[in-house]
Amino acid sequence: MITRLLLVQSTLHTRQLLWEWALTPLSAQAEQVVSELTANAVAAARTMPGIPPVRLWLLTDKTQVLMLVWDASPQLPVLAEAHEYAESGRGLFLVAMFSDRWGCYPTPQTGGKVVWALCGMNSPASHDSR
Repeated sequence: MITRLLLVQSTLHTRQLLWEWALTPLSAQAEQVVSELTANAVAAARTMPGIPPVRLWLLTDKTQVLMLVWDASPQLPVLAEAHEYAESGRGLFLVAMFSDRWGCYPTPQTGGKVVWALCGMNSPASHDSR
């Protein structure tokens, strides 16, 4: 229940910021990316003692949006091919499909990692979502 609420809040926050930034054509793809990155971060955080927080940042230059999600797990994500009938494992595949670029990096100062994705107004994915 908490995970579902967190995902809804993160996607609504994304939608609101993109509206404020006049980037509504990116809403569908950015919301999908934020949802997947947040779900993965929550799952990773649950493996840690005490279930530390998950953090979301959204940044823009008015033509693209950069989404960053931090969690305390040091385990970097790996893009893997999910089997046809698998119930999970497609999150990063969807991030790769809906974003122009994505990646991750460890955060040794705070522990954990950041997974990020970039969606732009001039990308093929933004034209597909209109």
